[in-house]
Amino acid sequence: LFFSTDIDNEIKRADIVFISVNTPTKTMGIGAGRAANIKNCELCARKIAEVSESGKIVVEKSTVPVRTAQAVRRVLECNEKGLKFQVLSNPEFLAEGTAMEDLKAPDRVLIGGVQDADGIKAAETLVSVYANWVPREQILTTNLWSSELSKLVANAFLAQRVSSINSISALCEATGADVSEISRAVGIDQRIGRRFLNSSIGFGGSCFQKDILNLVYLCETYGLHECAEYWNQVIVMNDYQKKRFTEKMVSSMFNTVTGKKIAILGYAFKKDTGDVRETPSMFVVRDLVLEQAKIHVFDPQVKREDMWTEMDYTCGMNFETHPGLDKAVTTSPDAYSACDGAHAFAVLTEWDEFKTLDFERIYKGMAKPAFVFDGRNILDHAKLREIGFEVHAIGKPDPNKFSDL
Repeated sequence: LFFSTDIDNEIKRADIVFISVNTPTKTMGIGAGRAANIKNCELCARKIAEVSESGKIVVEKSTVPVRTAQAVRRVLECNEKGLKFQVLSNPEFLAEGTAMEDLKAPDRVLIGGVQDADGIKAAETLVSVYANWVPREQILTTNLWSSELSKLVANAFLAQRVSSINSISALCEATGADVSEISRAVGIDQRIGRRFLNSSIGFGGSCFQKDILNLVYLCETYGLHECAEYWNQVIVMNDYQKKRFTEKMVSSMFNTVTGKKIAILGYAFKKDTGDVRETPSMFVVRDLVLEQAKIHVFDPQVKREDMWTEMDYTCGMNFETHPGLDKAVTTSPDAYSACDGAHAFAVLTEWDEFKTLDFERIYKGMAKPAFVFDGRNILDHAKLREIGFEVHAIGKPDPNKFSDL
């Protein structure tokens, strides 16, 4: 493994070149807010065509709209040296926080290529690279367009499961059912499976929403409006879940949080990472700031400047648009100082360390009644209630509301 900034010479020496660049959602122009901006992919293709001295296999690793390879291929074919390139699609399925494990032992490796002799030969060349550590039966080969579309569909299906169980969590809270029991009962069916059936405040991260919006835009582009509406509802439900969580916090705390200290435990979009892109915590914090609460955030990996950068980029909330924002949100050095004197604490990231906090110590230092809002269902709610907390959790029946549990 070697690292270099000498792009031109490394391209010249390479037999296979991977395009692994960002494809962010467009912020302006046609398709703004939904379409992926593939400018970086095109620039890579132009650089490869410019400096190459021999034909190469060019592999799309980035998540791209279906038929992006057609644009890459046209750019490469326009080289003035008569070089021949083969374009493959090889989307990555690495999960943040477990990327190295996913690379060493992937569920599958997907390789798509043009279904002619040269395309199949190029695909088999890439197959031979992965076959050094991945069993051949886990390396799937498809046509180019199936491979490109599969990555979007995979993320859409995962996000769909999250939104599906989250929609049921709202029904559980209204009827007295327990979403964890439902997840277990449903997930034991092998046709459905157990994974991604944990109800929460919603999904975040750089992939799910971006890829679903890209899928929605693709459907609209091809005139498949009913399909676009179907997948857009996954986003609608995710936004609803985040909004519903904040509204429950406010309504439970006597319909006002103005001037009240509220501790936010966890700001990253999931545990074992400091990534705050599209994190659900951000939207909860935003809404509580607008309700004039005093927010104290503790996350073991998130930096304060990253919080503000993402808040400004995604929510348009910054020190200029919201004077006093800096004072409204405090970043605490640990969970105990965040909760000290608070009227409530909310668990918004499933960090393992939050499960083993000294909750009796926390309860003694909080204002009473002391509220707990578990947005990840990782705490022992019965034990917390024994200590004296009033506990509210996603998809869990409220014993103060139901007498027949």
